Amino acid sequence: MEPEFDDPELTRAVAVLAQARRVCVLTGAGVSAESGVPTFRASDGLWEGHRIEDVATPSGFRKDPGLVWKFYNARRANVKAVSPNPGHHALRAMEDRWGGGFTLVTQNVDGLHKAAGSRNVLEIHGSLHRTRCLGCGEVQDRGLEPLADHPLCECGGRLRPDIVWFHESLPEDIWEQALRAADACNVLLVVGTSAVVHPAASLIPVAKRRSSWNNVRPGATVIEVNLTRTEASEYADVGLYGPSGRVLPELVDRLSS
Repeated sequence: MEPEFDDPELTRAVAVLAQARRVCVLTGAGVSAESGVPTFRASDGLWEGHRIEDVATPSGFRKDPGLVWKFYNARRANVKAVSPNPGHHALRAMEDRWGGGFTLVTQNVDGLHKAAGSRNVLEIHGSLHRTRCLGCGEVQDRGLEPLADHPLCECGGRLRPDIVWFHESLPEDIWEQALRAADACNVLLVVGTSAVVHPAASLIPVAKRRSSWNNVRPGATVIEVNLTRTEASEYADVGLYGPSGRVLPELVDRLSS
């Protein structure tokens, strides 16, 4: 049986969103999991049977780039076989409502938000679709077709996935945009993430505090959409606990009516 979310909480969420001028959304692996994308990091600390240090760190890539590319080609093949779910499409409908006042910040690297039609998407952890050359630095969208175990750029440099690995910093320009969106929003939706991965989780307290450029504006209202309570619940003003593929479409329907 699917978890039930509290209907009065849903009514509160609709009321808050109806008054919002700027909305920011932070999504995590839970959204993609409803499309069939594995969360990869298991309770034993392994990703599909591999040590994180071997397949998701710069040192792992230097040691065995072929293994890393086999791992990411498997991830790419999995994503190619799935489609955006109703939660993805509901977020696209929200962007249609708020236009330039809507920003979607995602920790997911599968590209499903863009596949659903979302436009203002900040992929703070990178994308499985893209490669980056360690020689010339060029970033290219390669889609989801499998690449060689040791792919090379036209310049002769070695290609790596354009993914933010452990021990790496987030892309500065993308992260700055995410911070500004969280700082300026009236409502922050936290969807499908337990808010334990930093610095992404820090967007929640950023949204809650008073704006750095306008001390009169109160902090944003935080709406959490997760299967169960998480670390994000500490900051949540409204909690909607159920599948995002069911909760978000219901939010959109009620906002439309």
